[in-house]
Amino acid sequence: MRDFSALFALFQSNALVVSAVIGTFVTAEALLLFFRSRRRQSSMINGRLQMLARSNDQKAVLVELRRFRGLAADGSYSLPIASLNRLIMQSGASMPILRLTLMFALSASIVGSAVYFFTSLPFLVLPAAGAGGVVLPLLLLLAIRRRRLAALEQQIPDAIDVMIRSLRAGHPVPVAISLVAREMRDPIGSEFGMVSDEMTYGSDMSTALNNLRARSGQSDLGMLAVAISIQSETGGDLAEVLTNLSRVVRARDRMRRKIKAISAEGRASAVVLGAIPLAIFGIIRFAVPTYYTDVMKDPIFMPAVYFGIGLWTTGLLVIRRMVNFKF
Repeated sequence: MRDFSALFALFQSNALVVSAVIGTFVTAEALLLFFRSRRRQSSMINGRLQMLARSNDQKAVLVELRRFRGLAADGSYSLPIASLNRLIMQSGASMPILRLTLMFALSASIVGSAVYFFTSLPFLVLPAAGAGGVVLPLLLLLAIRRRRLAALEQQIPDAIDVMIRSLRAGHPVPVAISLVAREMRDPIGSEFGMVSDEMTYGSDMSTALNNLRARSGQSDLGMLAVAISIQSETGGDLAEVLTNLSRVVRARDRMRRKIKAISAEGRASAVVLGAIPLAIFGIIRFAVPTYYTDVMKDPIFMPAVYFGIGLWTTGLLVIRRMVNFKF
């Protein structure tokens, strides 16, 4: 009983602190749920519709969407390097020339500083900074594009189903495309919205769909564009064609997920095997700072380093080819 009384007295003396802690957690959880719900609601409306809600000028919204994707006002490339402009466009990232230059410069400075900190070799700083300043931003853009393509893959079957229901209700193809633009969230909602806007302001359907295929870089959207373009020229039951296409896209998605599940062990092994040499190098560098500097003047040291880096890179490339399936 004494222990219980002492515990109760301790609780009474610290009741204010306990209440403050509980209140803080409850408030934080409420704010988290509130902002998460707001974010979920805003994600249901695509960016194009939000821009149209702020401005009724549909053509200005189209130009703004093009500029956001790294394109000029007329839809042409705005950067001199076509492959880089295509990568930025398909990633969906807004990358003006100034921001892109700053990203390359920041990556170069980070890689150069890291190489000098770990190796203390000044002659390696400039080549590493040059390579890192180019490779890291490109890897980041490739990762963003891969994520965007995965989001498109999940939305394409639903977008095709929306078009099928619209066509069977008697609507023409442009109305079905605009319905997808209104009902679907990003990224596919704004993509179809740009198609609808381009057809509204002078482009024919085939050109607008080809622009969609180029902007997205997604093979399933390419099949959709080809199917609609052929039907617009030859005629036929487009709803039936899109039904078969939806079935094919869903089957491809199931196969894609199955392949990713089967190759998950190999991809995890690639990450672990690629990280182990770097981790060992960092641990030895911090534990014994003179471990490498003591033998740095040996004539065999640098050729051995280059040979090891070459073997490490070759191993990563081989493992990537083994687990990266094209279908």
